[in-house]
Amino acid sequence: MSKDTFPFTTTSLRSLRLEQEHQDWENARRALAQRRAMTRAPLARAPRPPPPPAPGQRRLQEVRAPPPAVHCRDAAVHNTFKCGDMRGVYALLKDPALVNALMETVHEEMVWTPEMGMWTLTSKVKQTSALRLAASRGHAGCVEELLFRGAEVDADPGGSTALHDACVGGHAPCVRLLLSHGAAPDLLAADGSAPLHLSASARALECCVLLLDGGAEVNAPTRESRLTPLHVAARMGTEELVELFLARGADVRARNREGETPLNAACAGAERPAEAGRYLRVVQLLLEAGAEPFTAGRKLHTPLHNACANCSARIAEGLLQRGARADVENCAGYTPMDCLLQVVEDYPEQQPEAIARSLLNHGAKLASPKVLKYCVPSPATLEVLLNSYTIIPPCEWMEALSTDVYKENQSFFDLVRLMSGQPRSLQHLCRTVLRQHLGSGCHSAISRLPVPGTVKDYLLLYSDGTLR
Repeated sequence: MSKDTFPFTTTSLRSLRLEQEHQDWENARRALAQRRAMTRAPLARAPRPPPPPAPGQRRLQEVRAPPPAVHCRDAAVHNTFKCGDMRGVYALLKDPALVNALMETVHEEMVWTPEMGMWTLTSKVKQTSALRLAASRGHAGCVEELLFRGAEVDADPGGSTALHDACVGGHAPCVRLLLSHGAAPDLLAADGSAPLHLSASARALECCVLLLDGGAEVNAPTRESRLTPLHVAARMGTEELVELFLARGADVRARNREGETPLNAACAGAERPAEAGRYLRVVQLLLEAGAEPFTAGRKLHTPLHNACANCSARIAEGLLQRGARADVENCAGYTPMDCLLQVVEDYPEQQPEAIARSLLNHGAKLASPKVLKYCVPSPATLEVLLNSYTIIPPCEWMEALSTDVYKENQSFFDLVRLMSGQPRSLQHLCRTVLRQHLGSGCHSAISRLPVPGTVKDYLLLYSDGTLR
């Protein structure tokens, strides 16, 4: 082998080839730039500076363009502000440009492209700021330092301000600092929410007090859905915030884009049985503040429809006692009783029979025999409905009866099958006539009758495990 040669490995050859390609690309770019420069029209002569003002004449104020924004994608810098590491913050802020720099993160996401008819991996750039990062984690010392060094308090890179982030996390010290430095309490984020909308959790109660004291509008609606803070707090069942907003003048009858009130939102939010108690207290607060239980939205869905769809017995009873109509239909033709029967299978342990009894005692129409099959998981609900008929209808619905439910309630179902199509007792017919005569005032009138409690329970269709 010659002294002027040496062996090339595969890695060396690949490196040389990439270097040659890069050099060719750079030469082509420079040649293109040179051709463009030769064909470009000459620049106009720079304007002469204005003459100095005459004695007694005011000089015009010079307006300079803001410096270009600094972009930072260094994860170590981001983490310094996220963690509130003050030693690292002091070291980073030796560069003044980082105070208001745009902190960018790049995420790879699968996005559907209709033009190509396939999913493609696309880079998504999300922007924030050092002030937003610190406020979202509740690092008050870092927030204070950034504000002292001239951080723009209302800057909203990425669509939100530091005040929005602090309210989402319930960080009251950061909220206090930002407001004291002039943060706008009603500035809307990109999603149309004000800071007060984002504070609708129990841990953010102090944040809401600070915002309201700082001039936030208690009835400010979101941009698109027109939700007020009271709508949001009621939907989340936050009793403390509902009480605060009502005390600060919140409009209990405000309507969102769908025409629904905070009472609608509270009744719709009571989806979990474990949370029924706090939603009941929210509903009581709204009713005491003047909420109308019969107000329907654009789809004619009332709070009672929502309470029945969630099988919330105590909420439904409270609405009915306040004047909610038990026989009103929504735009799909469903009554509250229809909404209840559709979810009996989902809530057999939540006393659906109590809601059915309350609806019938406040003027609800008799349920169609076709829907009795939905009540099979709850024999107590089935008993209430059957005791509202003058004649027990045919038992085709018993085909949906499972073996376990039948064995557990065999005596009741055998009695139903035996009495199907047979005339009821004279006592039951008298009860039916009295109830029809009282109509929607059945519950209040019977409750005032000077008769024993057992008679009242019989007239009001209380269950005893049989048909009488």
